[in-house]
Amino acid sequence: MPSDQPSALPAGTPAAGPDPLEARHVLEFPGGYTRSTGPVIGRFLTELRDRRIVGVRTAGARVLVPPLEYDPDTGEAVTGEYVEVGPAGTVQAWAWVRAPRAGHPLDRPFAWATIRLDGADTSLVHAVDAGAAKAMRPGLRVRPRWRERPSGNITDIECFVPEVTMINAPVRAEYRVRPGAALTRFFTKIKDGVILGGRCATCDQVYVPYRTSCPSCGVLIQEEREVADTGTVTTFAINNLPDPRAPEVPFVSAYILLDGADIPMIALVGGVPAHEVRQGMRVRAVWVPPEERTMSMANIRWFAPTGEPDVDLSADVPGGGV
Repeated sequence: MPSDQPSALPAGTPAAGPDPLEARHVLEFPGGYTRSTGPVIGRFLTELRDRRIVGVRTAGARVLVPPLEYDPDTGEAVTGEYVEVGPAGTVQAWAWVRAPRAGHPLDRPFAWATIRLDGADTSLVHAVDAGAAKAMRPGLRVRPRWRERPSGNITDIECFVPEVTMINAPVRAEYRVRPGAALTRFFTKIKDGVILGGRCATCDQVYVPYRTSCPSCGVLIQEEREVADTGTVTTFAINNLPDPRAPEVPFVSAYILLDGADIPMIALVGGVPAHEVRQGMRVRAVWVPPEERTMSMANIRWFAPTGEPDVDLSADVPGGGV
């Protein structure tokens, strides 16, 4: 039962503003509104003080959280059996508060949410400190953040916060790669503006970059073969994430079958809008000036369209198809 009397405090004068008929009133219970909790809510609040959340079981075996004295479906008294639930739960529905008011539990944007605690059959309403509205969704898993000094009040749960499902950890690996004899030979020729391949005498395939053994039949490759710096796009991908090697974003990385080669190599495509790149497009390497070249594939900035008619790719063209 209430033990304190309310005090209505009319301002007595019109509020400032254009409407002279508007007056400000305050309804206040000095010292707070005091009432007895009863055995059911009292048990719930006592458990909160000990940082536990309990519900009460009904005759139909449902667990009510927050607990009630009567089953809302049947009107029957609850069994008096208390069940610890949670503390984690699942957001059922939510509403975002962009501008918290003085009486709100948090001083920054938050969500009011209905939360079904694990083991409960009903939901409770509480604040969720998600950081941003886009982090909220039905099904979000949350856990309570307790106040440092619980006192036996629903506000002993300061709010709920999302469970940790993602972490960001810096990753850095430093290592050195030294090319073998075949790749060293290939880079030496690239520095001279020449693309070098190797021809297998057994299967008659020309591989680029140059290698000393055939990946198909395993025999030693002894014949070097210079191939053209022109070729045909066999397949490609449009990339929307920045890359220091790319001319712009979005950019295209493609498999290019160089004239004279039998295996396509991957490279960037530039000098053309990404959406205009297509299979069968004829392209030519764009080299850096000779004085800037090193033993690196960076000597070829990218491949650009030649303006020649597209090649009609067939299924038996290496690297062809989607």
